[in-house]
Amino acid sequence: MSEEFDYMSATELRLLIGKKEISPLELTIRSLERAEHVQKTLNPFYALMADRAVDEAKAAEIALTSGKTLGKLHGLPISVKDLISVRDAPFSLGSKTLAENIADSDAPSVERVRKSGAIIIGKTTTSEFGCKPVGDSPLTGITRNPWDLNMTPGGSSAGAAASIAAGVTSFGLGTDGGGSIRIPSAFTGLAGIKGTFARVPVWPTSATPTLAHVGPMARSMRDAALLFSVISGYDKRDPFSITDTTPNVIDACEHGIEGLRVAWSPTLGYARPDPEVISIIENAINHFESAGAHVEQVDNVLGSDPVDLWTAEFYAGVGIKLRDVMNNQRELLDPAVADILEPALSQQMQDYYTKVFQRYELRDRMTSFMNNYDVLISPVLPIVALGVGQNIPEGHNDRNLVSWVYYTYPFNLTGQPAATVCAGISSNGMPVGLQVIGGCLDEFSVVSAAAFVERSQPTGYNICNYN
Repeated sequence: MSEEFDYMSATELRLLIGKKEISPLELTIRSLERAEHVQKTLNPFYALMADRAVDEAKAAEIALTSGKTLGKLHGLPISVKDLISVRDAPFSLGSKTLAENIADSDAPSVERVRKSGAIIIGKTTTSEFGCKPVGDSPLTGITRNPWDLNMTPGGSSAGAAASIAAGVTSFGLGTDGGGSIRIPSAFTGLAGIKGTFARVPVWPTSATPTLAHVGPMARSMRDAALLFSVISGYDKRDPFSITDTTPNVIDACEHGIEGLRVAWSPTLGYARPDPEVISIIENAINHFESAGAHVEQVDNVLGSDPVDLWTAEFYAGVGIKLRDVMNNQRELLDPAVADILEPALSQQMQDYYTKVFQRYELRDRMTSFMNNYDVLISPVLPIVALGVGQNIPEGHNDRNLVSWVYYTYPFNLTGQPAATVCAGISSNGMPVGLQVIGGCLDEFSVVSAAAFVERSQPTGYNICNYN
């Protein structure tokens, strides 16, 4: 199979498979070859599952030729982040502390992509326990950005972003506890969706169960929506799981935005973005107005930065999971992760629950805010790119490991759906991400707005064609 298929969308590939113009086996072998090729420079995979993938591809080919009813993802290669359980595959969460761990079950999202006919080719890299918004861990080393090898693809879904952007698969499963789908999607020109909290069931229980999401990452919003439509829906193993029917996000990709009420916030009230980031996103906002949407700039959305609320919840959860390691084998951990876990573990109960109730107040504030708007638009990141091996960008040294991200973690606290899409390309050739946030349960408006951004851009503007 030739390289012309490497950057083809899942939607196009699925059509060709249905017409028997390409085979699941050919496509899977090509994907595995591509994965091995880019691994040498990008390091996006923790473990490739070549033998199992080929066996599954052969079974998919038999199903195709025997005339069986095909699932939505039949024969399409996919990757799964190493924070998601895949039965009989490595499940190390990016940590040396779990380097020998093998999963004994499939997560609900994995069960669903398998049932829909997708073929899992491997587990992708993550920062340790998803704790950093950049792409490295003590277990897997540095994962690089295919747009520029000197830059990070972001994190914690680092390997998913790098491999999809480099044409290994059309899409993959990532996780998002504070921005870990949206951040690497922005750094690599991808589309990503974080649904309403618990829209996609999370099991086994996450270290951060009130913040964690599983979601799709893809080179187009249509492909992300396709994958989202497969993995969303109720599952009794997740006690938070939503029973409401998921909106038709595939149809949303073609839905118009005339009359859409848009709040545009450059800073949310506290962020410090680079001027070029704002310029690129404002250009995308102008297309909304010309298409009939109602856009209003809102400078202060959240009142104040809620990072302390997020830190108290996220790092306390991970810290409890790693408490014995912190006390007895701290040298196994990423030093930056260990340093930030320490204060979270020392919280007093009164301080912790004060932040819990402040989180509920923030959620109520955003519910009231969204009564006046269909979507809120912001940058995903305050910067265009970040060098590999850096944890905090220059100019933001007063922030901590995650607080420099500014824009993503608030919407894990509120549980609102959010999507990321490429808004344009910066002067140094790097993609810039735009974030769309909606009211709870309204993924339709979120995907509609994000897909419109793509439609208003030149064809292929977000493809890096990595060799």
